[in-house]
Amino acid sequence: MSKKTKPIIEYLTDYLDYLEIQKGLASKSQENYARFLNKFFNWLLDNGLDKLKPEKLTEKHVWKYRVFLSRHTDPKTDKTLKKSTQNYYLIALRSLLEYFSELGIRSLSPTAVKLAKDKSDKDIKYLKLEELEKLLLAPKTSSRIGLRDRAILETLFSTGLRVAELVALNTEQLKIKSSTVDIEISIMGKGEKVRTIYFSERAVKHLRNYLNKRNDIDEALFINYKPGIEKTNEPRRLTTKSIEDIVKKYVKIAGLSTMITPHTIRHSFATDLLAQGADIRLVQEFLGHRNIATTQIYTHVTNKQLKDVHKKLHSGKDIKD
Repeated sequence: MSKKTKPIIEYLTDYLDYLEIQKGLASKSQENYARFLNKFFNWLLDNGLDKLKPEKLTEKHVWKYRVFLSRHTDPKTDKTLKKSTQNYYLIALRSLLEYFSELGIRSLSPTAVKLAKDKSDKDIKYLKLEELEKLLLAPKTSSRIGLRDRAILETLFSTGLRVAELVALNTEQLKIKSSTVDIEISIMGKGEKVRTIYFSERAVKHLRNYLNKRNDIDEALFINYKPGIEKTNEPRRLTTKSIEDIVKKYVKIAGLSTMITPHTIRHSFATDLLAQGADIRLVQEFLGHRNIATTQIYTHVTNKQLKDVHKKLHSGKDIKD
């Protein structure tokens, strides 16, 4: 027996309640979603589709709405909408379709809502799971350098940190004990934006292995092991260039593309979260993007909550220790 439904335009209030309760979005984010969806609802009204129910929405309707957005002129600027602005409206529609799916209402898949292509968009390089596995397993953990490098790679993938954020980490921030499973800490990121980052159980395991071999008092989490440095008072914190060189080294050992950088791992982190169902605004929080338009380069189908998605993705079941 199919679920009894009502016209699409009558779901706004329930949908906003869902954003607040199920997704935990702030009131400002809810306001934005409401504004973006009202554009779609008004389009339905203007086209005599005010009685259209979710199960009757077709790809043809979505296509016509995309055409409308591409040709719509902003009355304030007398200019057509930017591709990035069009995508705000389309992402809101995707989210509504995800909401229908969670309610058990038969409707279009969110993947049917294609985003506007921007010629200025850059192709995003990211690693597939099998490539990530090769990279993460490349360091030989029989040495302290190998232990450090495995911990670096695991941290990059678990947290999505920028390189500068990674090298700024201090050991005392983590407070890893023998019983510690996973960790979440606050960091000061780009533009002095504070955000929470999460270390998976697997990342914590390799960080613990690395730190257990440390017998120095340097505050930096990741330190240099160049010959003779231990006998000096020289700071041992690795630089961003050092991290880039370390990644390059293991990319070569793993037999992967020479174009892979630490930022590629950050791209992989974001892409995998979205592929697992994370809401784009939650991924924005993970990455520390000030503007969601920056996060849109990774856009896939969205849903689920931040920490649950992180645990699911980084459970360690798919990549060997």
